[in-house]
Amino acid sequence: MQKKILIELIELLESYETTQGAHSKSNLSDFLVYAQLNSASHNDDMRQIGGDREETLNQSRQDANADPSILITLMYRYAKNYIKKALANSVIQTADEFAFLITLMTHDSLTKTELITTQVMEKTSGIEVIKRLVAQGLIHEFADTQDKRSVRVQVTEKGKIAIYEVLPDMSSVSKLVLGNLNIMETKILSSLLKKLDFFHHDLFMHNRQDTLADLLQKIETS
Repeated sequence: MQKKILIELIELLESYETTQGAHSKSNLSDFLVYAQLNSASHNDDMRQIGGDREETLNQSRQDANADPSILITLMYRYAKNYIKKALANSVIQTADEFAFLITLMTHDSLTKTELITTQVMEKTSGIEVIKRLVAQGLIHEFADTQDKRSVRVQVTEKGKIAIYEVLPDMSSVSKLVLGNLNIMETKILSSLLKKLDFFHHDLFMHNRQDTLADLLQKIETS
């Protein structure tokens, strides 16, 4: 049995090297993901969302490798639905409010800009979330003693209590979102999403004003 596994592993490694090319900067983690995705148990079928008309659109979707983006969007909507259930009886009203509060729980305080940036939000949207949290007494604002132009925010005792009350249900949301993934699949998904987060966070922090064409060029030249 061990010999058979070793043979399969070598064959997978050869296939992986062919797929990646001679100048690839791949590592063990990338290979393990490839091995998992190319195992016999892997199902590559996607639930049909579009209809049978305009087949060229379906082909365009496949050519553009659009499926991951579509699936990430759908997963966000599933998660948003579960979070809504988890917060049904809480003073915390939205996933954004929960994220702001849980972040503040790990800091003594943050400036409004720092808090909004950690959540990868546009300033106007983030300010609205902060206003709601202040109005509900879940956070409070105070002047930054080091920078008079900045306003800091801090979670209140009411906010802390609200967070601890919803944590069990939010943990259930995490389990629901992972669905039928096994431990290895969960680790692979987490690894891939972390890799994407580092990549996109860098763009968000340093190239936010770039055009779509400029951003695409950075991918092609990296």
